[in-house]
Amino acid sequence: MNGSAIAVSGLRKAYKDKVVLDGIDLDVRTGTIFALLGPNGAGKTTTVNVLTTLLSPNAGKVVVAGHDVVTETKAVRAAIGVTGQFASVDDLLTGEENLLLMADLLHLPKAEGKRVAGRLLDRFDLVEAARKPAASYSGGMRRKLDLAMTLVGKPQIIFLDEPTTGLDPRSRRTMWEIIRELVAGGTTIFLTTQYLEEADELADRIAVLDQGRLVAEGTADELKRQVSGSHVRLRFTDRQAFDVAAQVLHASTRDDEELTLRVPGDGGVRSLRALLDRLDQHSIDVEELSVHTPDLDDVFLALTGHGNKEINAR
Repeated sequence: MNGSAIAVSGLRKAYKDKVVLDGIDLDVRTGTIFALLGPNGAGKTTTVNVLTTLLSPNAGKVVVAGHDVVTETKAVRAAIGVTGQFASVDDLLTGEENLLLMADLLHLPKAEGKRVAGRLLDRFDLVEAARKPAASYSGGMRRKLDLAMTLVGKPQIIFLDEPTTGLDPRSRRTMWEIIRELVAGGTTIFLTTQYLEEADELADRIAVLDQGRLVAEGTADELKRQVSGSHVRLRFTDRQAFDVAAQVLHASTRDDEELTLRVPGDGGVRSLRALLDRLDQHSIDVEELSVHTPDLDDVFLALTGHGNKEINAR
C-alpha cells in the first residue's frame, strides 16, 4: 500500500442535535506515526471508532487501508489492529495461551499459530513468562502482551489508545521502542495519548482536535512555531554586567533577584548569533545562556485553552 494509509474527508458525526465531529479531514501516510490530541470530549474516541468501523459516519468519506469503512467493513477490519487503553488479555490464561487463542480466532492453522506465538513472545521479551497466568504480569508486561495479540493478525495499521497510560518510565520507554520498530517494519500507527511528551517523542505528524474540529495539524516543530514564547535566558553573576545588559537589550525582562534576563527571540541560530554579537560589542560577560522554545503543552494551551492536565484521550 502506497501513499495514504488513512484518508478522511469531511467526516461528520452527530447524535441528534449534538455534533461530535464537524467536518474532519485527515491524511495519515503509510509507515508513519500519527498522533491525535485533544481535551476530554473533543471527539477523539468517536474519530477512532469511525476509523475502526465501530461507528458509521453521518457524512464524509473515510478510507482505511484502501477500503471504505462503510461499504468495505470486513476488508478494513482485516487490515487493522486495535489496542485499547486497558489490556484485553484473559487473566486466567497464560501469555502463550492468550496468543494461541487469538491465532485460533483468526483461523490460523495450529502449527502456524504456535510459530507466530513463539515469535511474538520472543520479540516482546515474554518467553520466561510465557507459561505463567497473565494475572501475574506487571502492567508493562500486560501491555506488551496486549500489543503482541494485536500483531497476530499482521495488521497494516494499528490504532493505539493511550498505550502507555499507567506504565512506569522504563516500561514506557520500552513500549516506545516497540512502536518505533513496528513503524520501521512498515506498520502505520494511529496514536491517541494523554502524554504530550509521548506525541512529541514518537509522532511524525500531530493533529489537535477541539470541540469536534481540527484546530491544528503538522509536525511537532511546526506546531511549536505557531506559538509565541521563544526566548533566551541569560544569567549573570556580576550585578554591573547584568545592569548594562538590561540597558542594551531593551526588550528583555529582568529578574533582579536571580540576575537573569529573558530576551524574546524565535529560537533560531541567526537571532541567537545576533544576540551574542551585541553582548560582545559591549564586552558583557554572561555566566549562563539557555534557549527556551514552546513545548507541546504551550501549543495545546494556546490552541484549546486547556492545559496538559485536562488532556484525556477518551
